[in-house]
Parts: sequence; C-alpha cells; structure tokens
Amino acid sequence: MKTLAAALLCALAPAQESAPAAQEKELRSAPDVPETMTPAQARASLERSLRFITGSQNPDGSWGGSAPDSIMELGFSPETYYTWQMAAIELALMALMQCEETPERRASLERGMEWLCTTRLPARGSDWDVDYMWPALYGVVCASVALDDARFADSKWQAKIDARGRAFMEMLERNQTHDGGWGYYDDPPFTQRPKWATSFSTAVVVDALDEAQRRGWYADKALRTRAIEYLRGCALPNGAYEYDLNPLPRITGGEHINNVKGSLGRIQICNWVLRRVQTPWVTDDKLREGLGWFFEHHRFLDVARMRPVPHEAYYANAGYFYFFGHYYCALAINELPAAEREAWHARLRPHVVKCQYDDGSTGDFLHSRYDVLASTAYAAMALDLGLARSKH
Repeated sequence: MKTLAAALLCALAPAQESAPAAQEKELRSAPDVPETMTPAQARASLERSLRFITGSQNPDGSWGGSAPDSIMELGFSPETYYTWQMAAIELALMALMQCEETPERRASLERGMEWLCTTRLPARGSDWDVDYMWPALYGVVCASVALDDARFADSKWQAKIDARGRAFMEMLERNQTHDGGWGYYDDPPFTQRPKWATSFSTAVVVDALDEAQRRGWYADKALRTRAIEYLRGCALPNGAYEYDLNPLPRITGGEHINNVKGSLGRIQICNWVLRRVQTPWVTDDKLREGLGWFFEHHRFLDVARMRPVPHEAYYANAGYFYFFGHYYCALAINELPAAEREAWHARLRPHVVKCQYDDGSTGDFLHSRYDVLASTAYAAMALDLGLARSKH
C-alpha cells in the first residue's frame, strides 16, 4: 500500500505544479456595483455580449448542443435538451436582429436563421414534459420579428420563415390550455392538450399573436382573447401576478411565490404585454409601481441567481428569472414617456453588467450552454433597449 501511495503522489505532482486552469470571472467586484450606469458603459458591455454570441456559434449555424451539460439536468426526456437549445437560439437571433448590425453579426444572423428554418421541429418530451412550448412560444415571436426585418425581405427568406412561424403557431394552437394559457409541464391524468399554464410563458407570445393572426397563421380568433384573459386573471390585488391561474388565488402570506417579492420577474412582462394590448388599468403609474418594486426588492433576484435548485430562494424565486426579468423590465420601461426612460435604464444597467463574465457571456441558472446563450441574449437586448442608437 505504501508503494502504491507513493506512486500516486508522484503521478499527481506534475498536475499540482502546473498553472491553474483559467476560470471565468464576473467583471464586477460586488461591493462596488454602482447605483446607475451611463449609456457608454452599457454599450461596452453590449459589445462584449454580442462578440460572445457571434464567436460561440457552431459551424452549422446553431449554438450550444442538445445534450445535458450537467448532472443537475438529468431526469428530463432527451428531447427536452433540444427544445431548450432551440429556444435559446431563437433568443440569440432576436438579439442579433434587434442590435446594430455589423458584417460579422449579419453573417451570424443569417447562418442562425437558416438553421432555425431547416432544423427539425421539436416534439413533446414525455407525458409530463411539455418543454417544447418554449421554442414554440419564442419561435412565433422570432419569426414575426424576422418577417418584418429588411434583411429577410427576399422572397426565399420570407417563404422559409413564414413556413416555420406557421409550424410553431400550429404547436401553440394544439397546446393552449382550456383556460387560455401555455405552460411547459402537465399533471396526471396526462392529456394530449396540457392542462397547466403559467402567466409568464403565456405573456411571452401575446404581443406577437396579433401579427400572427394578420398573417393567417391561425384561424381561431378567440385564441388571442383567451390568452389575454388568462393573463388578466393572474393579476392580484397586491400588484403581483400569480405564477399560474387559480380559481382561488394561491397566496397565504409569508414567503409566498405570489407575493410581490416572489413575482418580480413576472410583474414586468405581464405589465408590459397587458399595456401592449391596451388593458385600461395598466397605466403609467401601474408600470412605475412594478418597476419601483423591481429595484426596491432586487436583492431577492440577486440571491436566487445561480442557485441550482429551482425556487429554493426566498419567496420561491428561481435563478432563471433573473435575465428574463431584466429584459422585460427594459421593455416595460420603454412603455413610459420618453423623458422618463433614461433614469430607469440607468438603474437597470448595473444589474445586468455586474453579472457579465470577462468573455462577454453571462448566466443565471445551471450555467449550461443553453442558459448561457439565453442569458447573454436577454442581457444584450435589455442593454440595447436603453441606448439611443437602438432601433427602439
């Protein structure tokens, strides 16, 4: 045994003496995060994000991969990893369409759009796993944006993107729940049409449904109305939005997910989209209220970020709401009068930039490739929405 131990020590010695592996590190020192940030600082961060997106693209036009990157992700259907990859790629394409063009970004966008239009459609992973709704939801949004983008005005692009948008919309038609929303899991007894939806996943697509209807992607005119009413039903008297619609709202005090502090990532997207569909009670003051809470209680998003177990943080916050919430926060800001926007964006930027790694990427959950790509795309769009040269 002594001889074996000595041999092992000798074998390990060179590895111990070698230079340590390079580690990703965030750009900020936590105590030094400023309260506000200038557009110039945000632009520098945005450029790093976009360099990461274009630089990490695969030769076939995709990003990431369709296999689990962590043992923390095991337990899902093999198909689910493909659905997460596809949804993240749609977000990357949305970021490249939204942000200012360069030759490199244009080439990356076209390669990525070609992949999205020609890759196989995702499928339901299992009886309970309906995660293929994420690429369907963001696929309808991404295709709608692309069809109005001058870079895809050519008839060949229009035909390919329109066909893919229709396919994603058909998936949504088949999976809209009886109460009007969309979700990503189902409960027993398992049914072909899922029975469970969430406020935030439904809100992702509502703004794009009007354009989808004008394009003839679906015939049921009540589909959009049902989705809007689902969201309105999730609104609670305390200003939060329910995680999922219940006949009797699930809030019992204490650290509940439907407390305002547990709804920070949902309030912004729900306020934004209900404002977009002209809901009378989503006034400027309603938007300001939600934004005020976002910054007042931001620590509950900070403490949840990068926690590997969903909803284990205070008020059942989950890490993957971090950049989702910040992107839709930026969209909500831009619904306010123009004179107010810069002050809000200045407060938002530090919470995005402080989480950026030195290679331009960022993440908020398991740090899998799909999460890093999605987080970086959300971050880029959130920053871009507050910059003067942005399309928006």
